[in-house]
This record gives sequence, structure tokens and C-alpha cells, in this order.
Amino acid sequence: MSIKADHWIRRMAEEEGMIDPFESNQICESERGRVISYGTSSYGYDVRCSDEFKIFTNINSAVVDPKNFDAQSFVDLKSDVCIIPPNSFALARTVEYFRIPRDVLTLCLGKSTYARCGIIVNVTPLEPEWEGHVTLEFSNTTPLPAKIYANEGVAQVLFLGADEPCSTSYKDRGGKYQGQQGVTLPKA
Repeated sequence: MSIKADHWIRRMAEEEGMIDPFESNQICESERGRVISYGTSSYGYDVRCSDEFKIFTNINSAVVDPKNFDAQSFVDLKSDVCIIPPNSFALARTVEYFRIPRDVLTLCLGKSTYARCGIIVNVTPLEPEWEGHVTLEFSNTTPLPAKIYANEGVAQVLFLGADEPCSTSYKDRGGKYQGQQGVTLPKA
């Protein structure tokens, strides 16, 4: 990118609708007090977790199978806070809806605040021309319950701009997660 990354992100979000809703500044406080930061950062964008969670449970003794995933392996929760059981995980989605340009690839990394608590955030790359709410996976690697806060920063999306658009985008391939709206389970 020939312009400053934070200016590029602002321009793409405001003119192209790349991130919606978009926060042009780094937010560290809200009407509720201090929050885990979100919004535009130096070279990326810190996304927020919505208040929709799917918490993994083993009450049905199901086998975790990415080709035939049993939705009953989750308990749905709508709350400002999600408690993840020890050595387990939860799925959530971003507050933000993304529309990735054809000449951009993104990588998403967990925020250090959660990583320092043993909570790993996993997100796959957002490919050129993918759009939707990002499904987030929070792994609690600790032997204790762990807390995730809705509407606060959970991960940072980094944008990698290409010199030219890709020859085949996620949209061109008819990707199975194109346009996802909520917390989306694995699709075979």
C-alpha cells in the first residue's frame, strides 16, 4: 500500500463499505467504562465479539466431525458475557460485517489481552471478495472457566493489499461461507 495503512482502512471502510459498522478510532472506553479496545489500529482493525455465542458441550457424547457436525453439541447463549468451560471452546461472530476487496487478503489474530489469559482466538483468513460476519472460535486452554466480553475487542484483522486483483476470488468459487450472517457451524 502506498498510503498509510490506517488511512487506507478508513477510506475502504467509508467509501467501499468494507467494514460495517466501522469505528475510525481505537476505542478503549465506553459508557460502561474501560473496554478491551476495538476499532482502527495502526495496520489493521480490532473486531468486536457480538452477544451471540455457541458454547461447546459434551452432554450428548457426540463425535466432533467437520463433515457431519452435530449442532446439538452446542448450547446457544445471548449475553454480554460468555463463560467458556475449562479445556473447551465457544463460537461467536463479529459485530462487524466485512466485504473484502478483490485485491486484499486478511489475516486475523487474537488480542494479547485474551492470549495472556490462555484464551486462543482462531479465525481463518478472509479471502478476496469474501463477505459476511466472521465466525470466531475461542479456545479456553486453561483448567478454569474463562470469560469473553461481548461488544469489546477480541481479535485484530490485518489487511494485505496485492499489486493487482486475484484471478479467482472466494465469490467466483461460490465459497460455502459467503454472506454468512450469524454464528456459522462447519459445512461439509
